[in-house]
Amino acid sequence: MSGHSKWATIKHKKGAADAKRGKVFSKLIKEITVAARIGGGDLNGNARLRTVLDKARAANMPNDNITRAIKKGTGDLEGFSYDEVTFEGYGPGGVAMLVETLTDNRNRTVAELRHLFTKMGGNLGEAGCVAWMFTKRGVITFSKGPNVEEQLMSVAIDAGADDIRDEEDLLSVITNPSHFEKVKTACEGKGLKPIEASVQMVPQSTVKLARNDAEKMLKLMDALEDHDDVQNVYANFDIESKLIEELAA
Repeated sequence: MSGHSKWATIKHKKGAADAKRGKVFSKLIKEITVAARIGGGDLNGNARLRTVLDKARAANMPNDNITRAIKKGTGDLEGFSYDEVTFEGYGPGGVAMLVETLTDNRNRTVAELRHLFTKMGGNLGEAGCVAWMFTKRGVITFSKGPNVEEQLMSVAIDAGADDIRDEEDLLSVITNPSHFEKVKTACEGKGLKPIEASVQMVPQSTVKLARNDAEKMLKLMDALEDHDDVQNVYANFDIESKLIEELAA
């Protein structure tokens, strides 16, 4: 989790997400469509849809795009049907990886992901090979600052958070998925704005990577996150922030 959080935060600071805004929108549209298909278009009764709409607004997605995606999900507009498929495998250095996809062609997706894993020094595994190493948790990540940790200790814990983890220049609030929205709302209500907030698959332990494997690992992360069908990538690598900064330059 720490490796993934640091990687996502450093990419955010460098504006990598903005550089690929069209691809980000495409992925969010898929996610909104599926969330609306499964839970309906009413935000009050669909927590998954509320969460993805927060991500869409943070990415400055136009409201028209959001509305159309919801209507495609509810069947009010014609659209593609996507299947949710999670792939498991190993990255460089034996890093455990979960890759969540939304695809309209499973055979195409598995072939393309297997190629990426192999090309980058990893391998795609069988279902169940690494899933047991991860637990579904709410993760709300903040930059460190004056009194931020003290405020989080008060606000987040009172709202039901389980833990606050110090990760070099970041603080991650960990929650039960059922408490995620309550804790996030409580933090934002006190003026604590998260860098990233989502329900994730959090690894129970991490693998420390040296430069050679770290470089390969981040190239694999980039390649997977750039794939049109990939929504989320979770991995249990740990790389020092300074090295991530250097490799991402």
